[in-house]
Amino acid sequence: MRTTIRIDDHLFRRVKERAASTGRTIGAIVEDALRQSLSQSEQEPRRSKPLPTYGSSGTMPGVDLDSNHDLLEIMESRDAPT
Repeated sequence: MRTTIRIDDHLFRRVKERAASTGRTIGAIVEDALRQSLSQSEQEPRRSKPLPTYGSSGTMPGVDLDSNHDLLEIMESRDAPT
């Protein structure tokens, strides 16, 4: 497939030099780099960042995370914990 992409000038010069020094085309160098990058990202498990916590751990008294109805009532009430 033929496509057009924008590449940083410095990076393109490096790719062009690599292609010339190895006797390969620029397209072949770019394809190999993409294959390697995609292969690594598929193999690496996604690491989630820990969420910040404030104050004590756990939910506030009276909060039942299993009940959407109860959660909505708490969020909409004037006496909602803050």
